[in-house]
Amino acid sequence: MPAANSALITGLTGQDGSFLAELLLGKDYGVTGLVRDDGERSLGSAEHLRAQVETVPGDLLAPDSLRDAVARVRPREVYHLAAPSFIPASWERPGETLAAIAGSAAALLEAVRDVDSAIRVFVPASGAIFGAARESPQREDTPCRPDTPYAVAKLAAHQLLGAMRERYGLHASSGIVYNHESERRPERFVTRRITRGAAAISLGLQDELTLGSLDAVRDWSFAGDVVRGAWIMLQQECADDYVLASGVGRTVGEFAQVAFACVELEADHFVRVDPSLVRGPEATPSVGDPAKARARLGWEPELSFEQLVERMVRADLQLLKQRTGRS
Repeated sequence: MPAANSALITGLTGQDGSFLAELLLGKDYGVTGLVRDDGERSLGSAEHLRAQVETVPGDLLAPDSLRDAVARVRPREVYHLAAPSFIPASWERPGETLAAIAGSAAALLEAVRDVDSAIRVFVPASGAIFGAARESPQREDTPCRPDTPYAVAKLAAHQLLGAMRERYGLHASSGIVYNHESERRPERFVTRRITRGAAAISLGLQDELTLGSLDAVRDWSFAGDVVRGAWIMLQQECADDYVLASGVGRTVGEFAQVAFACVELEADHFVRVDPSLVRGPEATPSVGDPAKARARLGWEPELSFEQLVERMVRADLQLLKQRTGRS
């Protein structure tokens, strides 16, 4: 029997896409993921769902392929999660970053408008759009001051979505998401570097963990909670924009302390700060205010900060034990 609801997910193979696919499959959706090679290679974080999802070819830098995917699948909902996500790398190719984030969002919104304007769309913005904001925590109406190519591109996509929603009546919502993590986060991100480092040190596989500034503040939530918020947005009668965040800022040092405590170690004994990795102090803490999402959507994170960190450490312990053959 075909699913009553259907969704097209770009970024299926990543952290967010895989958690969203699990959520939707649990709600009896038919799920199709946009992939570059039509699913012939690994589906990354969603590989365990291969038998439960369909795939359709597409590329963020090929607008026609995005239009073709929407026309072919004709889903009830589109979740546009695919995008470059490692902010420092956006300085290396700012033009490609703009095309991959803002350009692809424009192509998908245009396709929805032309193919079936009743399709509901979610596009994630980022807390990075606020840049050096003059207030913290930041709300949906906080003035934006993006200071990286990534943030500029995210703001462009966010504002275009709002303009097309107003002009064409699209059911398109933007989630202004803050840092959201899980054991599926790539190891180049500081959170996975910390949890993997704590796990490796506890197993005697390394002696220390080198980090940059321990004072940098971030608002961390569980990725599964954030994609649940995205789904709730598309179930509303009217589309709107919402901050999805924990509302609490914590430092990198605090993250490390909790991670090492999970393996009964003191972070101070193993963490070394490399001055070359330390960036200048941030003018305003990057913390989101989820009050609107809480009041209107009934959304809030279900996994606590401590539970999130422990989940990541335990997963890294298991992964390292498998790799090294330890019990």
